[in-house]
Amino acid sequence: MKPLKELVRSNIWELKPYSSARNEYSGKDASIFLDANENPYNTPNNRYPDPLQKELKDTIANIKNVQPEQIFLGNGSDEAIDIAFRAFCKPGIDNVVAIEPTYGMYKVCADINDIAYRTVILDKDFQFKANDLLKEADENTKLIFLCSPNNPTGNNLNCQEIINLLQTFQGIVIVDEAYIDFSDQKSFLTCLHEYPNLVVLQTFSKAWGCAAIRLGMAFSNPEVIGIFNKIKYPYNINRLTQQEAIQMTHKYHEVKQWIQTLLEERTRMVKEFKKLSCCLHVYPTDANFFLTNVTDAKRIYDYLVDKGIIVRSRNNITLCKNCLRITIGTRPENDALLEALKSYR
Repeated sequence: MKPLKELVRSNIWELKPYSSARNEYSGKDASIFLDANENPYNTPNNRYPDPLQKELKDTIANIKNVQPEQIFLGNGSDEAIDIAFRAFCKPGIDNVVAIEPTYGMYKVCADINDIAYRTVILDKDFQFKANDLLKEADENTKLIFLCSPNNPTGNNLNCQEIINLLQTFQGIVIVDEAYIDFSDQKSFLTCLHEYPNLVVLQTFSKAWGCAAIRLGMAFSNPEVIGIFNKIKYPYNINRLTQQEAIQMTHKYHEVKQWIQTLLEERTRMVKEFKKLSCCLHVYPTDANFFLTNVTDAKRIYDYLVDKGIIVRSRNNITLCKNCLRITIGTRPENDALLEALKSYR
């Protein structure tokens, strides 16, 4: 990896972040707050939230077995993705490399930030080779994006190929693990101490059942996290989100039970789906969804909409012609989908 100063945009490296009122007295106890022009009434929502989410980060650190200073919290993982572009990529000059197909927000953020987005098509097993990504990279490639388990394909990417990238690429490798809780593959969080160019993304939206609170997590070495914190808005995570997330961490045992139930339903759904006359193939999955090739994705999608059942058509995505992406729901929801498709003609 190049020295971080060479990777970060010079204006970001020199940036003096906004100093919020809640940062300036850090480390001291206080009970009267006359510093931030807040309304003294309507406690506790009248006060600005902790800008660095210390209590929540301490809790997450214990669960994830990392240090609090290795954690960045964002308004969904999308904030961390966007900040990575703003931190490392000069608009109109730099570029990023990603696999295809994968999560669509990487390209959206690249387009918003005027960054060239280069793709490498996955093979028939939805896998990649590190050398193929490196061939697309040049001296202006600052980021490589990988999603594992991948969306929309559902499969784990080859760990050794990811390691090959981390060992060879001179920029930042971002491994998006939004679905890692449903996988039997080890998280790359265990590799943070080995690879200073590694950023791991996770989220409260999937296994934790908290999509509505919009809380994403990025993990990296403290220097990279420090850069992210310089760029973020001062109070990017509101108090209600922080409190809900803390309460959810106290339900960790229950969350693990949810995961086990969904994994059992995933196994059942894949087995039953293969019996359907409209199903041509179900791809292996390590997520809380599966990708299936069907006889006519558009017609089946429209048929299900008429039944009040919404799945995701991936018909227009690279390598996913006539494919639907099916999220694992509750058993009654899954049964309703199966019954509807049994009646499809």
